[in-house]
Amino acid sequence: MERYILSFDAGTTSERAIIFNHKSEIVSVAQKEITQYYPQAGWVEHDAMELWSTQLGVAVEAMSKAGISAAEIDAIGITNQRETTIVWDRETGRPIYRAIVWQCRRTADYCERLAPYAEKIREKTGLVLDPYFSATKLAWILDNVEGARERAERGELLFGTVETWLIWKLTKGRRHVTDLSNASRTMLFNIHELKWDEEICGWLGIPMKMLPKPVGNSEVYGESAPEFLGGPIRIAGAAGDQQSALFGQKAWNVGDIKNTYGTGCFLLMNTGETPIRSEHGLVTTIAWGRGGTVTYALEGSVFMGGAVVQWLRDEVGLISTAAETEELAQKVPDTNGCYIVPAFTGLGAPYWKPEAKGVITGLTRGVGRFHIIRAALDAIVYQVNDIVEAMQNDAGSPVGALRVDGGASVNDFLMQTQSDISNTCVIRPACVETTAMGAAYLAGLATGFWTDEELSHGGEGESIFRPMMSDEDRAARICGWKEAVGMLLK
Repeated sequence: MERYILSFDAGTTSERAIIFNHKSEIVSVAQKEITQYYPQAGWVEHDAMELWSTQLGVAVEAMSKAGISAAEIDAIGITNQRETTIVWDRETGRPIYRAIVWQCRRTADYCERLAPYAEKIREKTGLVLDPYFSATKLAWILDNVEGARERAERGELLFGTVETWLIWKLTKGRRHVTDLSNASRTMLFNIHELKWDEEICGWLGIPMKMLPKPVGNSEVYGESAPEFLGGPIRIAGAAGDQQSALFGQKAWNVGDIKNTYGTGCFLLMNTGETPIRSEHGLVTTIAWGRGGTVTYALEGSVFMGGAVVQWLRDEVGLISTAAETEELAQKVPDTNGCYIVPAFTGLGAPYWKPEAKGVITGLTRGVGRFHIIRAALDAIVYQVNDIVEAMQNDAGSPVGALRVDGGASVNDFLMQTQSDISNTCVIRPACVETTAMGAAYLAGLATGFWTDEELSHGGEGESIFRPMMSDEDRAARICGWKEAVGMLLK
């Protein structure tokens, strides 16, 4: 009987389930969008019960489409939108508030109050003080949901990021765990001592008894309850989406770098067993923990990546589908001096300006629809390049090839522009579903479905984009971008 790995890919805009065979080929995919809630400007929420039911539903659908039973699934790997914060009742399993999404900026005032501790927080967690991370979101829920803090003190409430929530639901409350990569994104976890930090929890009034147990990224956490998927299946791997993509890209050597073009853009560089402090606006994070060894990474996060294209489609109405941007952007030779800085939820790395608002600069009578579409794609490229530059500065040398994945990476125009602006080769694998693949690899390695040797091969079918832009043109375009960004930094 052939065996498979089932990946749960719990994203920001949709939930997906992907089944892989032993050749790392995709056998079946099911996907469904999830509801986005925007109660106030800068606030973003999800319904945690919808996350659970949708993820379970697409898993059942993917298995059904392929005619695969639970008995044929060797293990489940989970990858998830990180930092998104869920608090639920230990007994009923019901969330006490909607999930506060990583994009949400409501806790900027909490970060201001924590400013005296910013350096100490960075030393312990590797993160800059920002509403992006889970800690202040959790504190906000405890402060703003009636009776929440008292209930948490009594041990009645549990906290988790999305993978913790899914594992807890899958095991019917038997396992309350978080993997090291997701723990490192909460701003509550000491990445050097590999434990929750009592001092930081004290500053925010967070009872440590509500925090999940930290575990490795590739080990058996438990089994799914039989009634969910037609039989028990081992849950054997979990990682935050960006670390999972780094693993799925097989960026296992020090210096390997990847970017995922999703709702946001996320660049990670493998730094090995040593956490490196960035002096150029990046954060230090745990990439994964396997077999008692922890691998670290430098990371830069762009809050608005593919979401810029969604904005063009849904709010501005300049396109009907994301796919058409590739053709429409090439109807003009450039943006006619127009730049879009999409700081819709503030600016992330390397600027960390949570209060920033988006701008469009260089508008003249000659700027039309196609210029704006091209400027939106360019905005993704420039933001990624800002982080590439920061990584080069931290590393003290140019980065190597940039490995790419995520939905927008299928856009050849975007990838060529990235290569031109960043002046480096861009490598796109034949299968761009590296986030789900990383979770599959972590799970399959834990159960013996794959060995490290088996996974060390690959590279067939890659697309490589090489720089074609002149140094003069590149410098001029980057200068225009930095001038536009500079308007928000004053």
